[in-house]
Amino acid sequence: MAKAKTTKITPLDDRVLVQPQEAEEKTASGIYLPEGAKEKPQTGTIVAAGPGKLTDEGERTPLTVKKGDTVIYGKYGGTEIDVDGNTLMIMRESELLGVMQ
Repeated sequence: MAKAKTTKITPLDDRVLVQPQEAEEKTASGIYLPEGAKEKPQTGTIVAAGPGKLTDEGERTPLTVKKGDTVIYGKYGGTEIDVDGNTLMIMRESELLGVMQ
């Protein structure tokens, strides 16, 4: 039996790879939402981070976020990609709005 191949993505420069949190299935009052009415998630966990932005002097500026951080990003930020059946977002660190503690 052939083993399933897993894809490894390493973001470049100041980009991060984010696993979005699942959209809410129901409202606070208990009403289940249809697929079309679900809000696009704006929080997720960083699964990979690039080495940092390259300056004009040829030095790397390290990122302020790291793998495992839970972050908030703009509703329409980043690029959605499909990796081995999982939906991930790849975006620049500057598109992140904050880190959740």
